[in-house]
Amino acid sequence: MILCAIVLRTVAHKIIWPRFVGLGRNMYQERLQRFENVKNLGGKAWQHGVGIDLLEKTNIEDCSIHCFHYQQMFEMLFKHLLETKSRYGAYSRTHKLHKLLEEVSENTPFETDNTKYRMALQVITVCAEEYRYNFLIDCGGYRDSVEIADGLLRELLAFEGE
Repeated sequence: MILCAIVLRTVAHKIIWPRFVGLGRNMYQERLQRFENVKNLGGKAWQHGVGIDLLEKTNIEDCSIHCFHYQQMFEMLFKHLLETKSRYGAYSRTHKLHKLLEEVSENTPFETDNTKYRMALQVITVCAEEYRYNFLIDCGGYRDSVEIADGLLRELLAFEGE
C-alpha cells in the first residue's frame, strides 16, 4: 500500500510539476517587488517569494519545501497588512491562513469572498504543517490550492497598494 502511494505520488508529481513551473520565472519575486529588502513583514513575504521562484528553477520533485515557503509568504503578507492597515496595528499568533484572512477582513477595509479561498488556504496550511513533520504531501491538491490562492494574492497586493 505504501509503495503504491509513493508511485502514484511520483506519477502525479511528474504530471503536475511541469505545468506549474511553466507559469513564470520570478513570478512571486516580481509580484512582491514593492517589499524588496524592506525591513518588515512585507520584506519577509518577498524573501519567501524569492525562495519559491528559486525552488521552481530546481529539479526538486517533492513539493513540500515549496509549500512551506508559500504558506510563509502568505502568513507574512497577512501579518504585514494587519500590522499596517488594521485599526489595532497588531496580529494574532496563528499560522492558519484562513484564520489570518478572517482577521484581515474583520480588521481592515479589505473585502473579498472569504469562502472562495477558505479551503485552499486550509490545504496550504496543512501542507506546510506536514512539511514540518515530514509526512507525504498531496502535491496535486496543494498545486490546485495555489492556483486558487494566487487570485487572493493579487487581491491582497492591490489592497496593500491603495
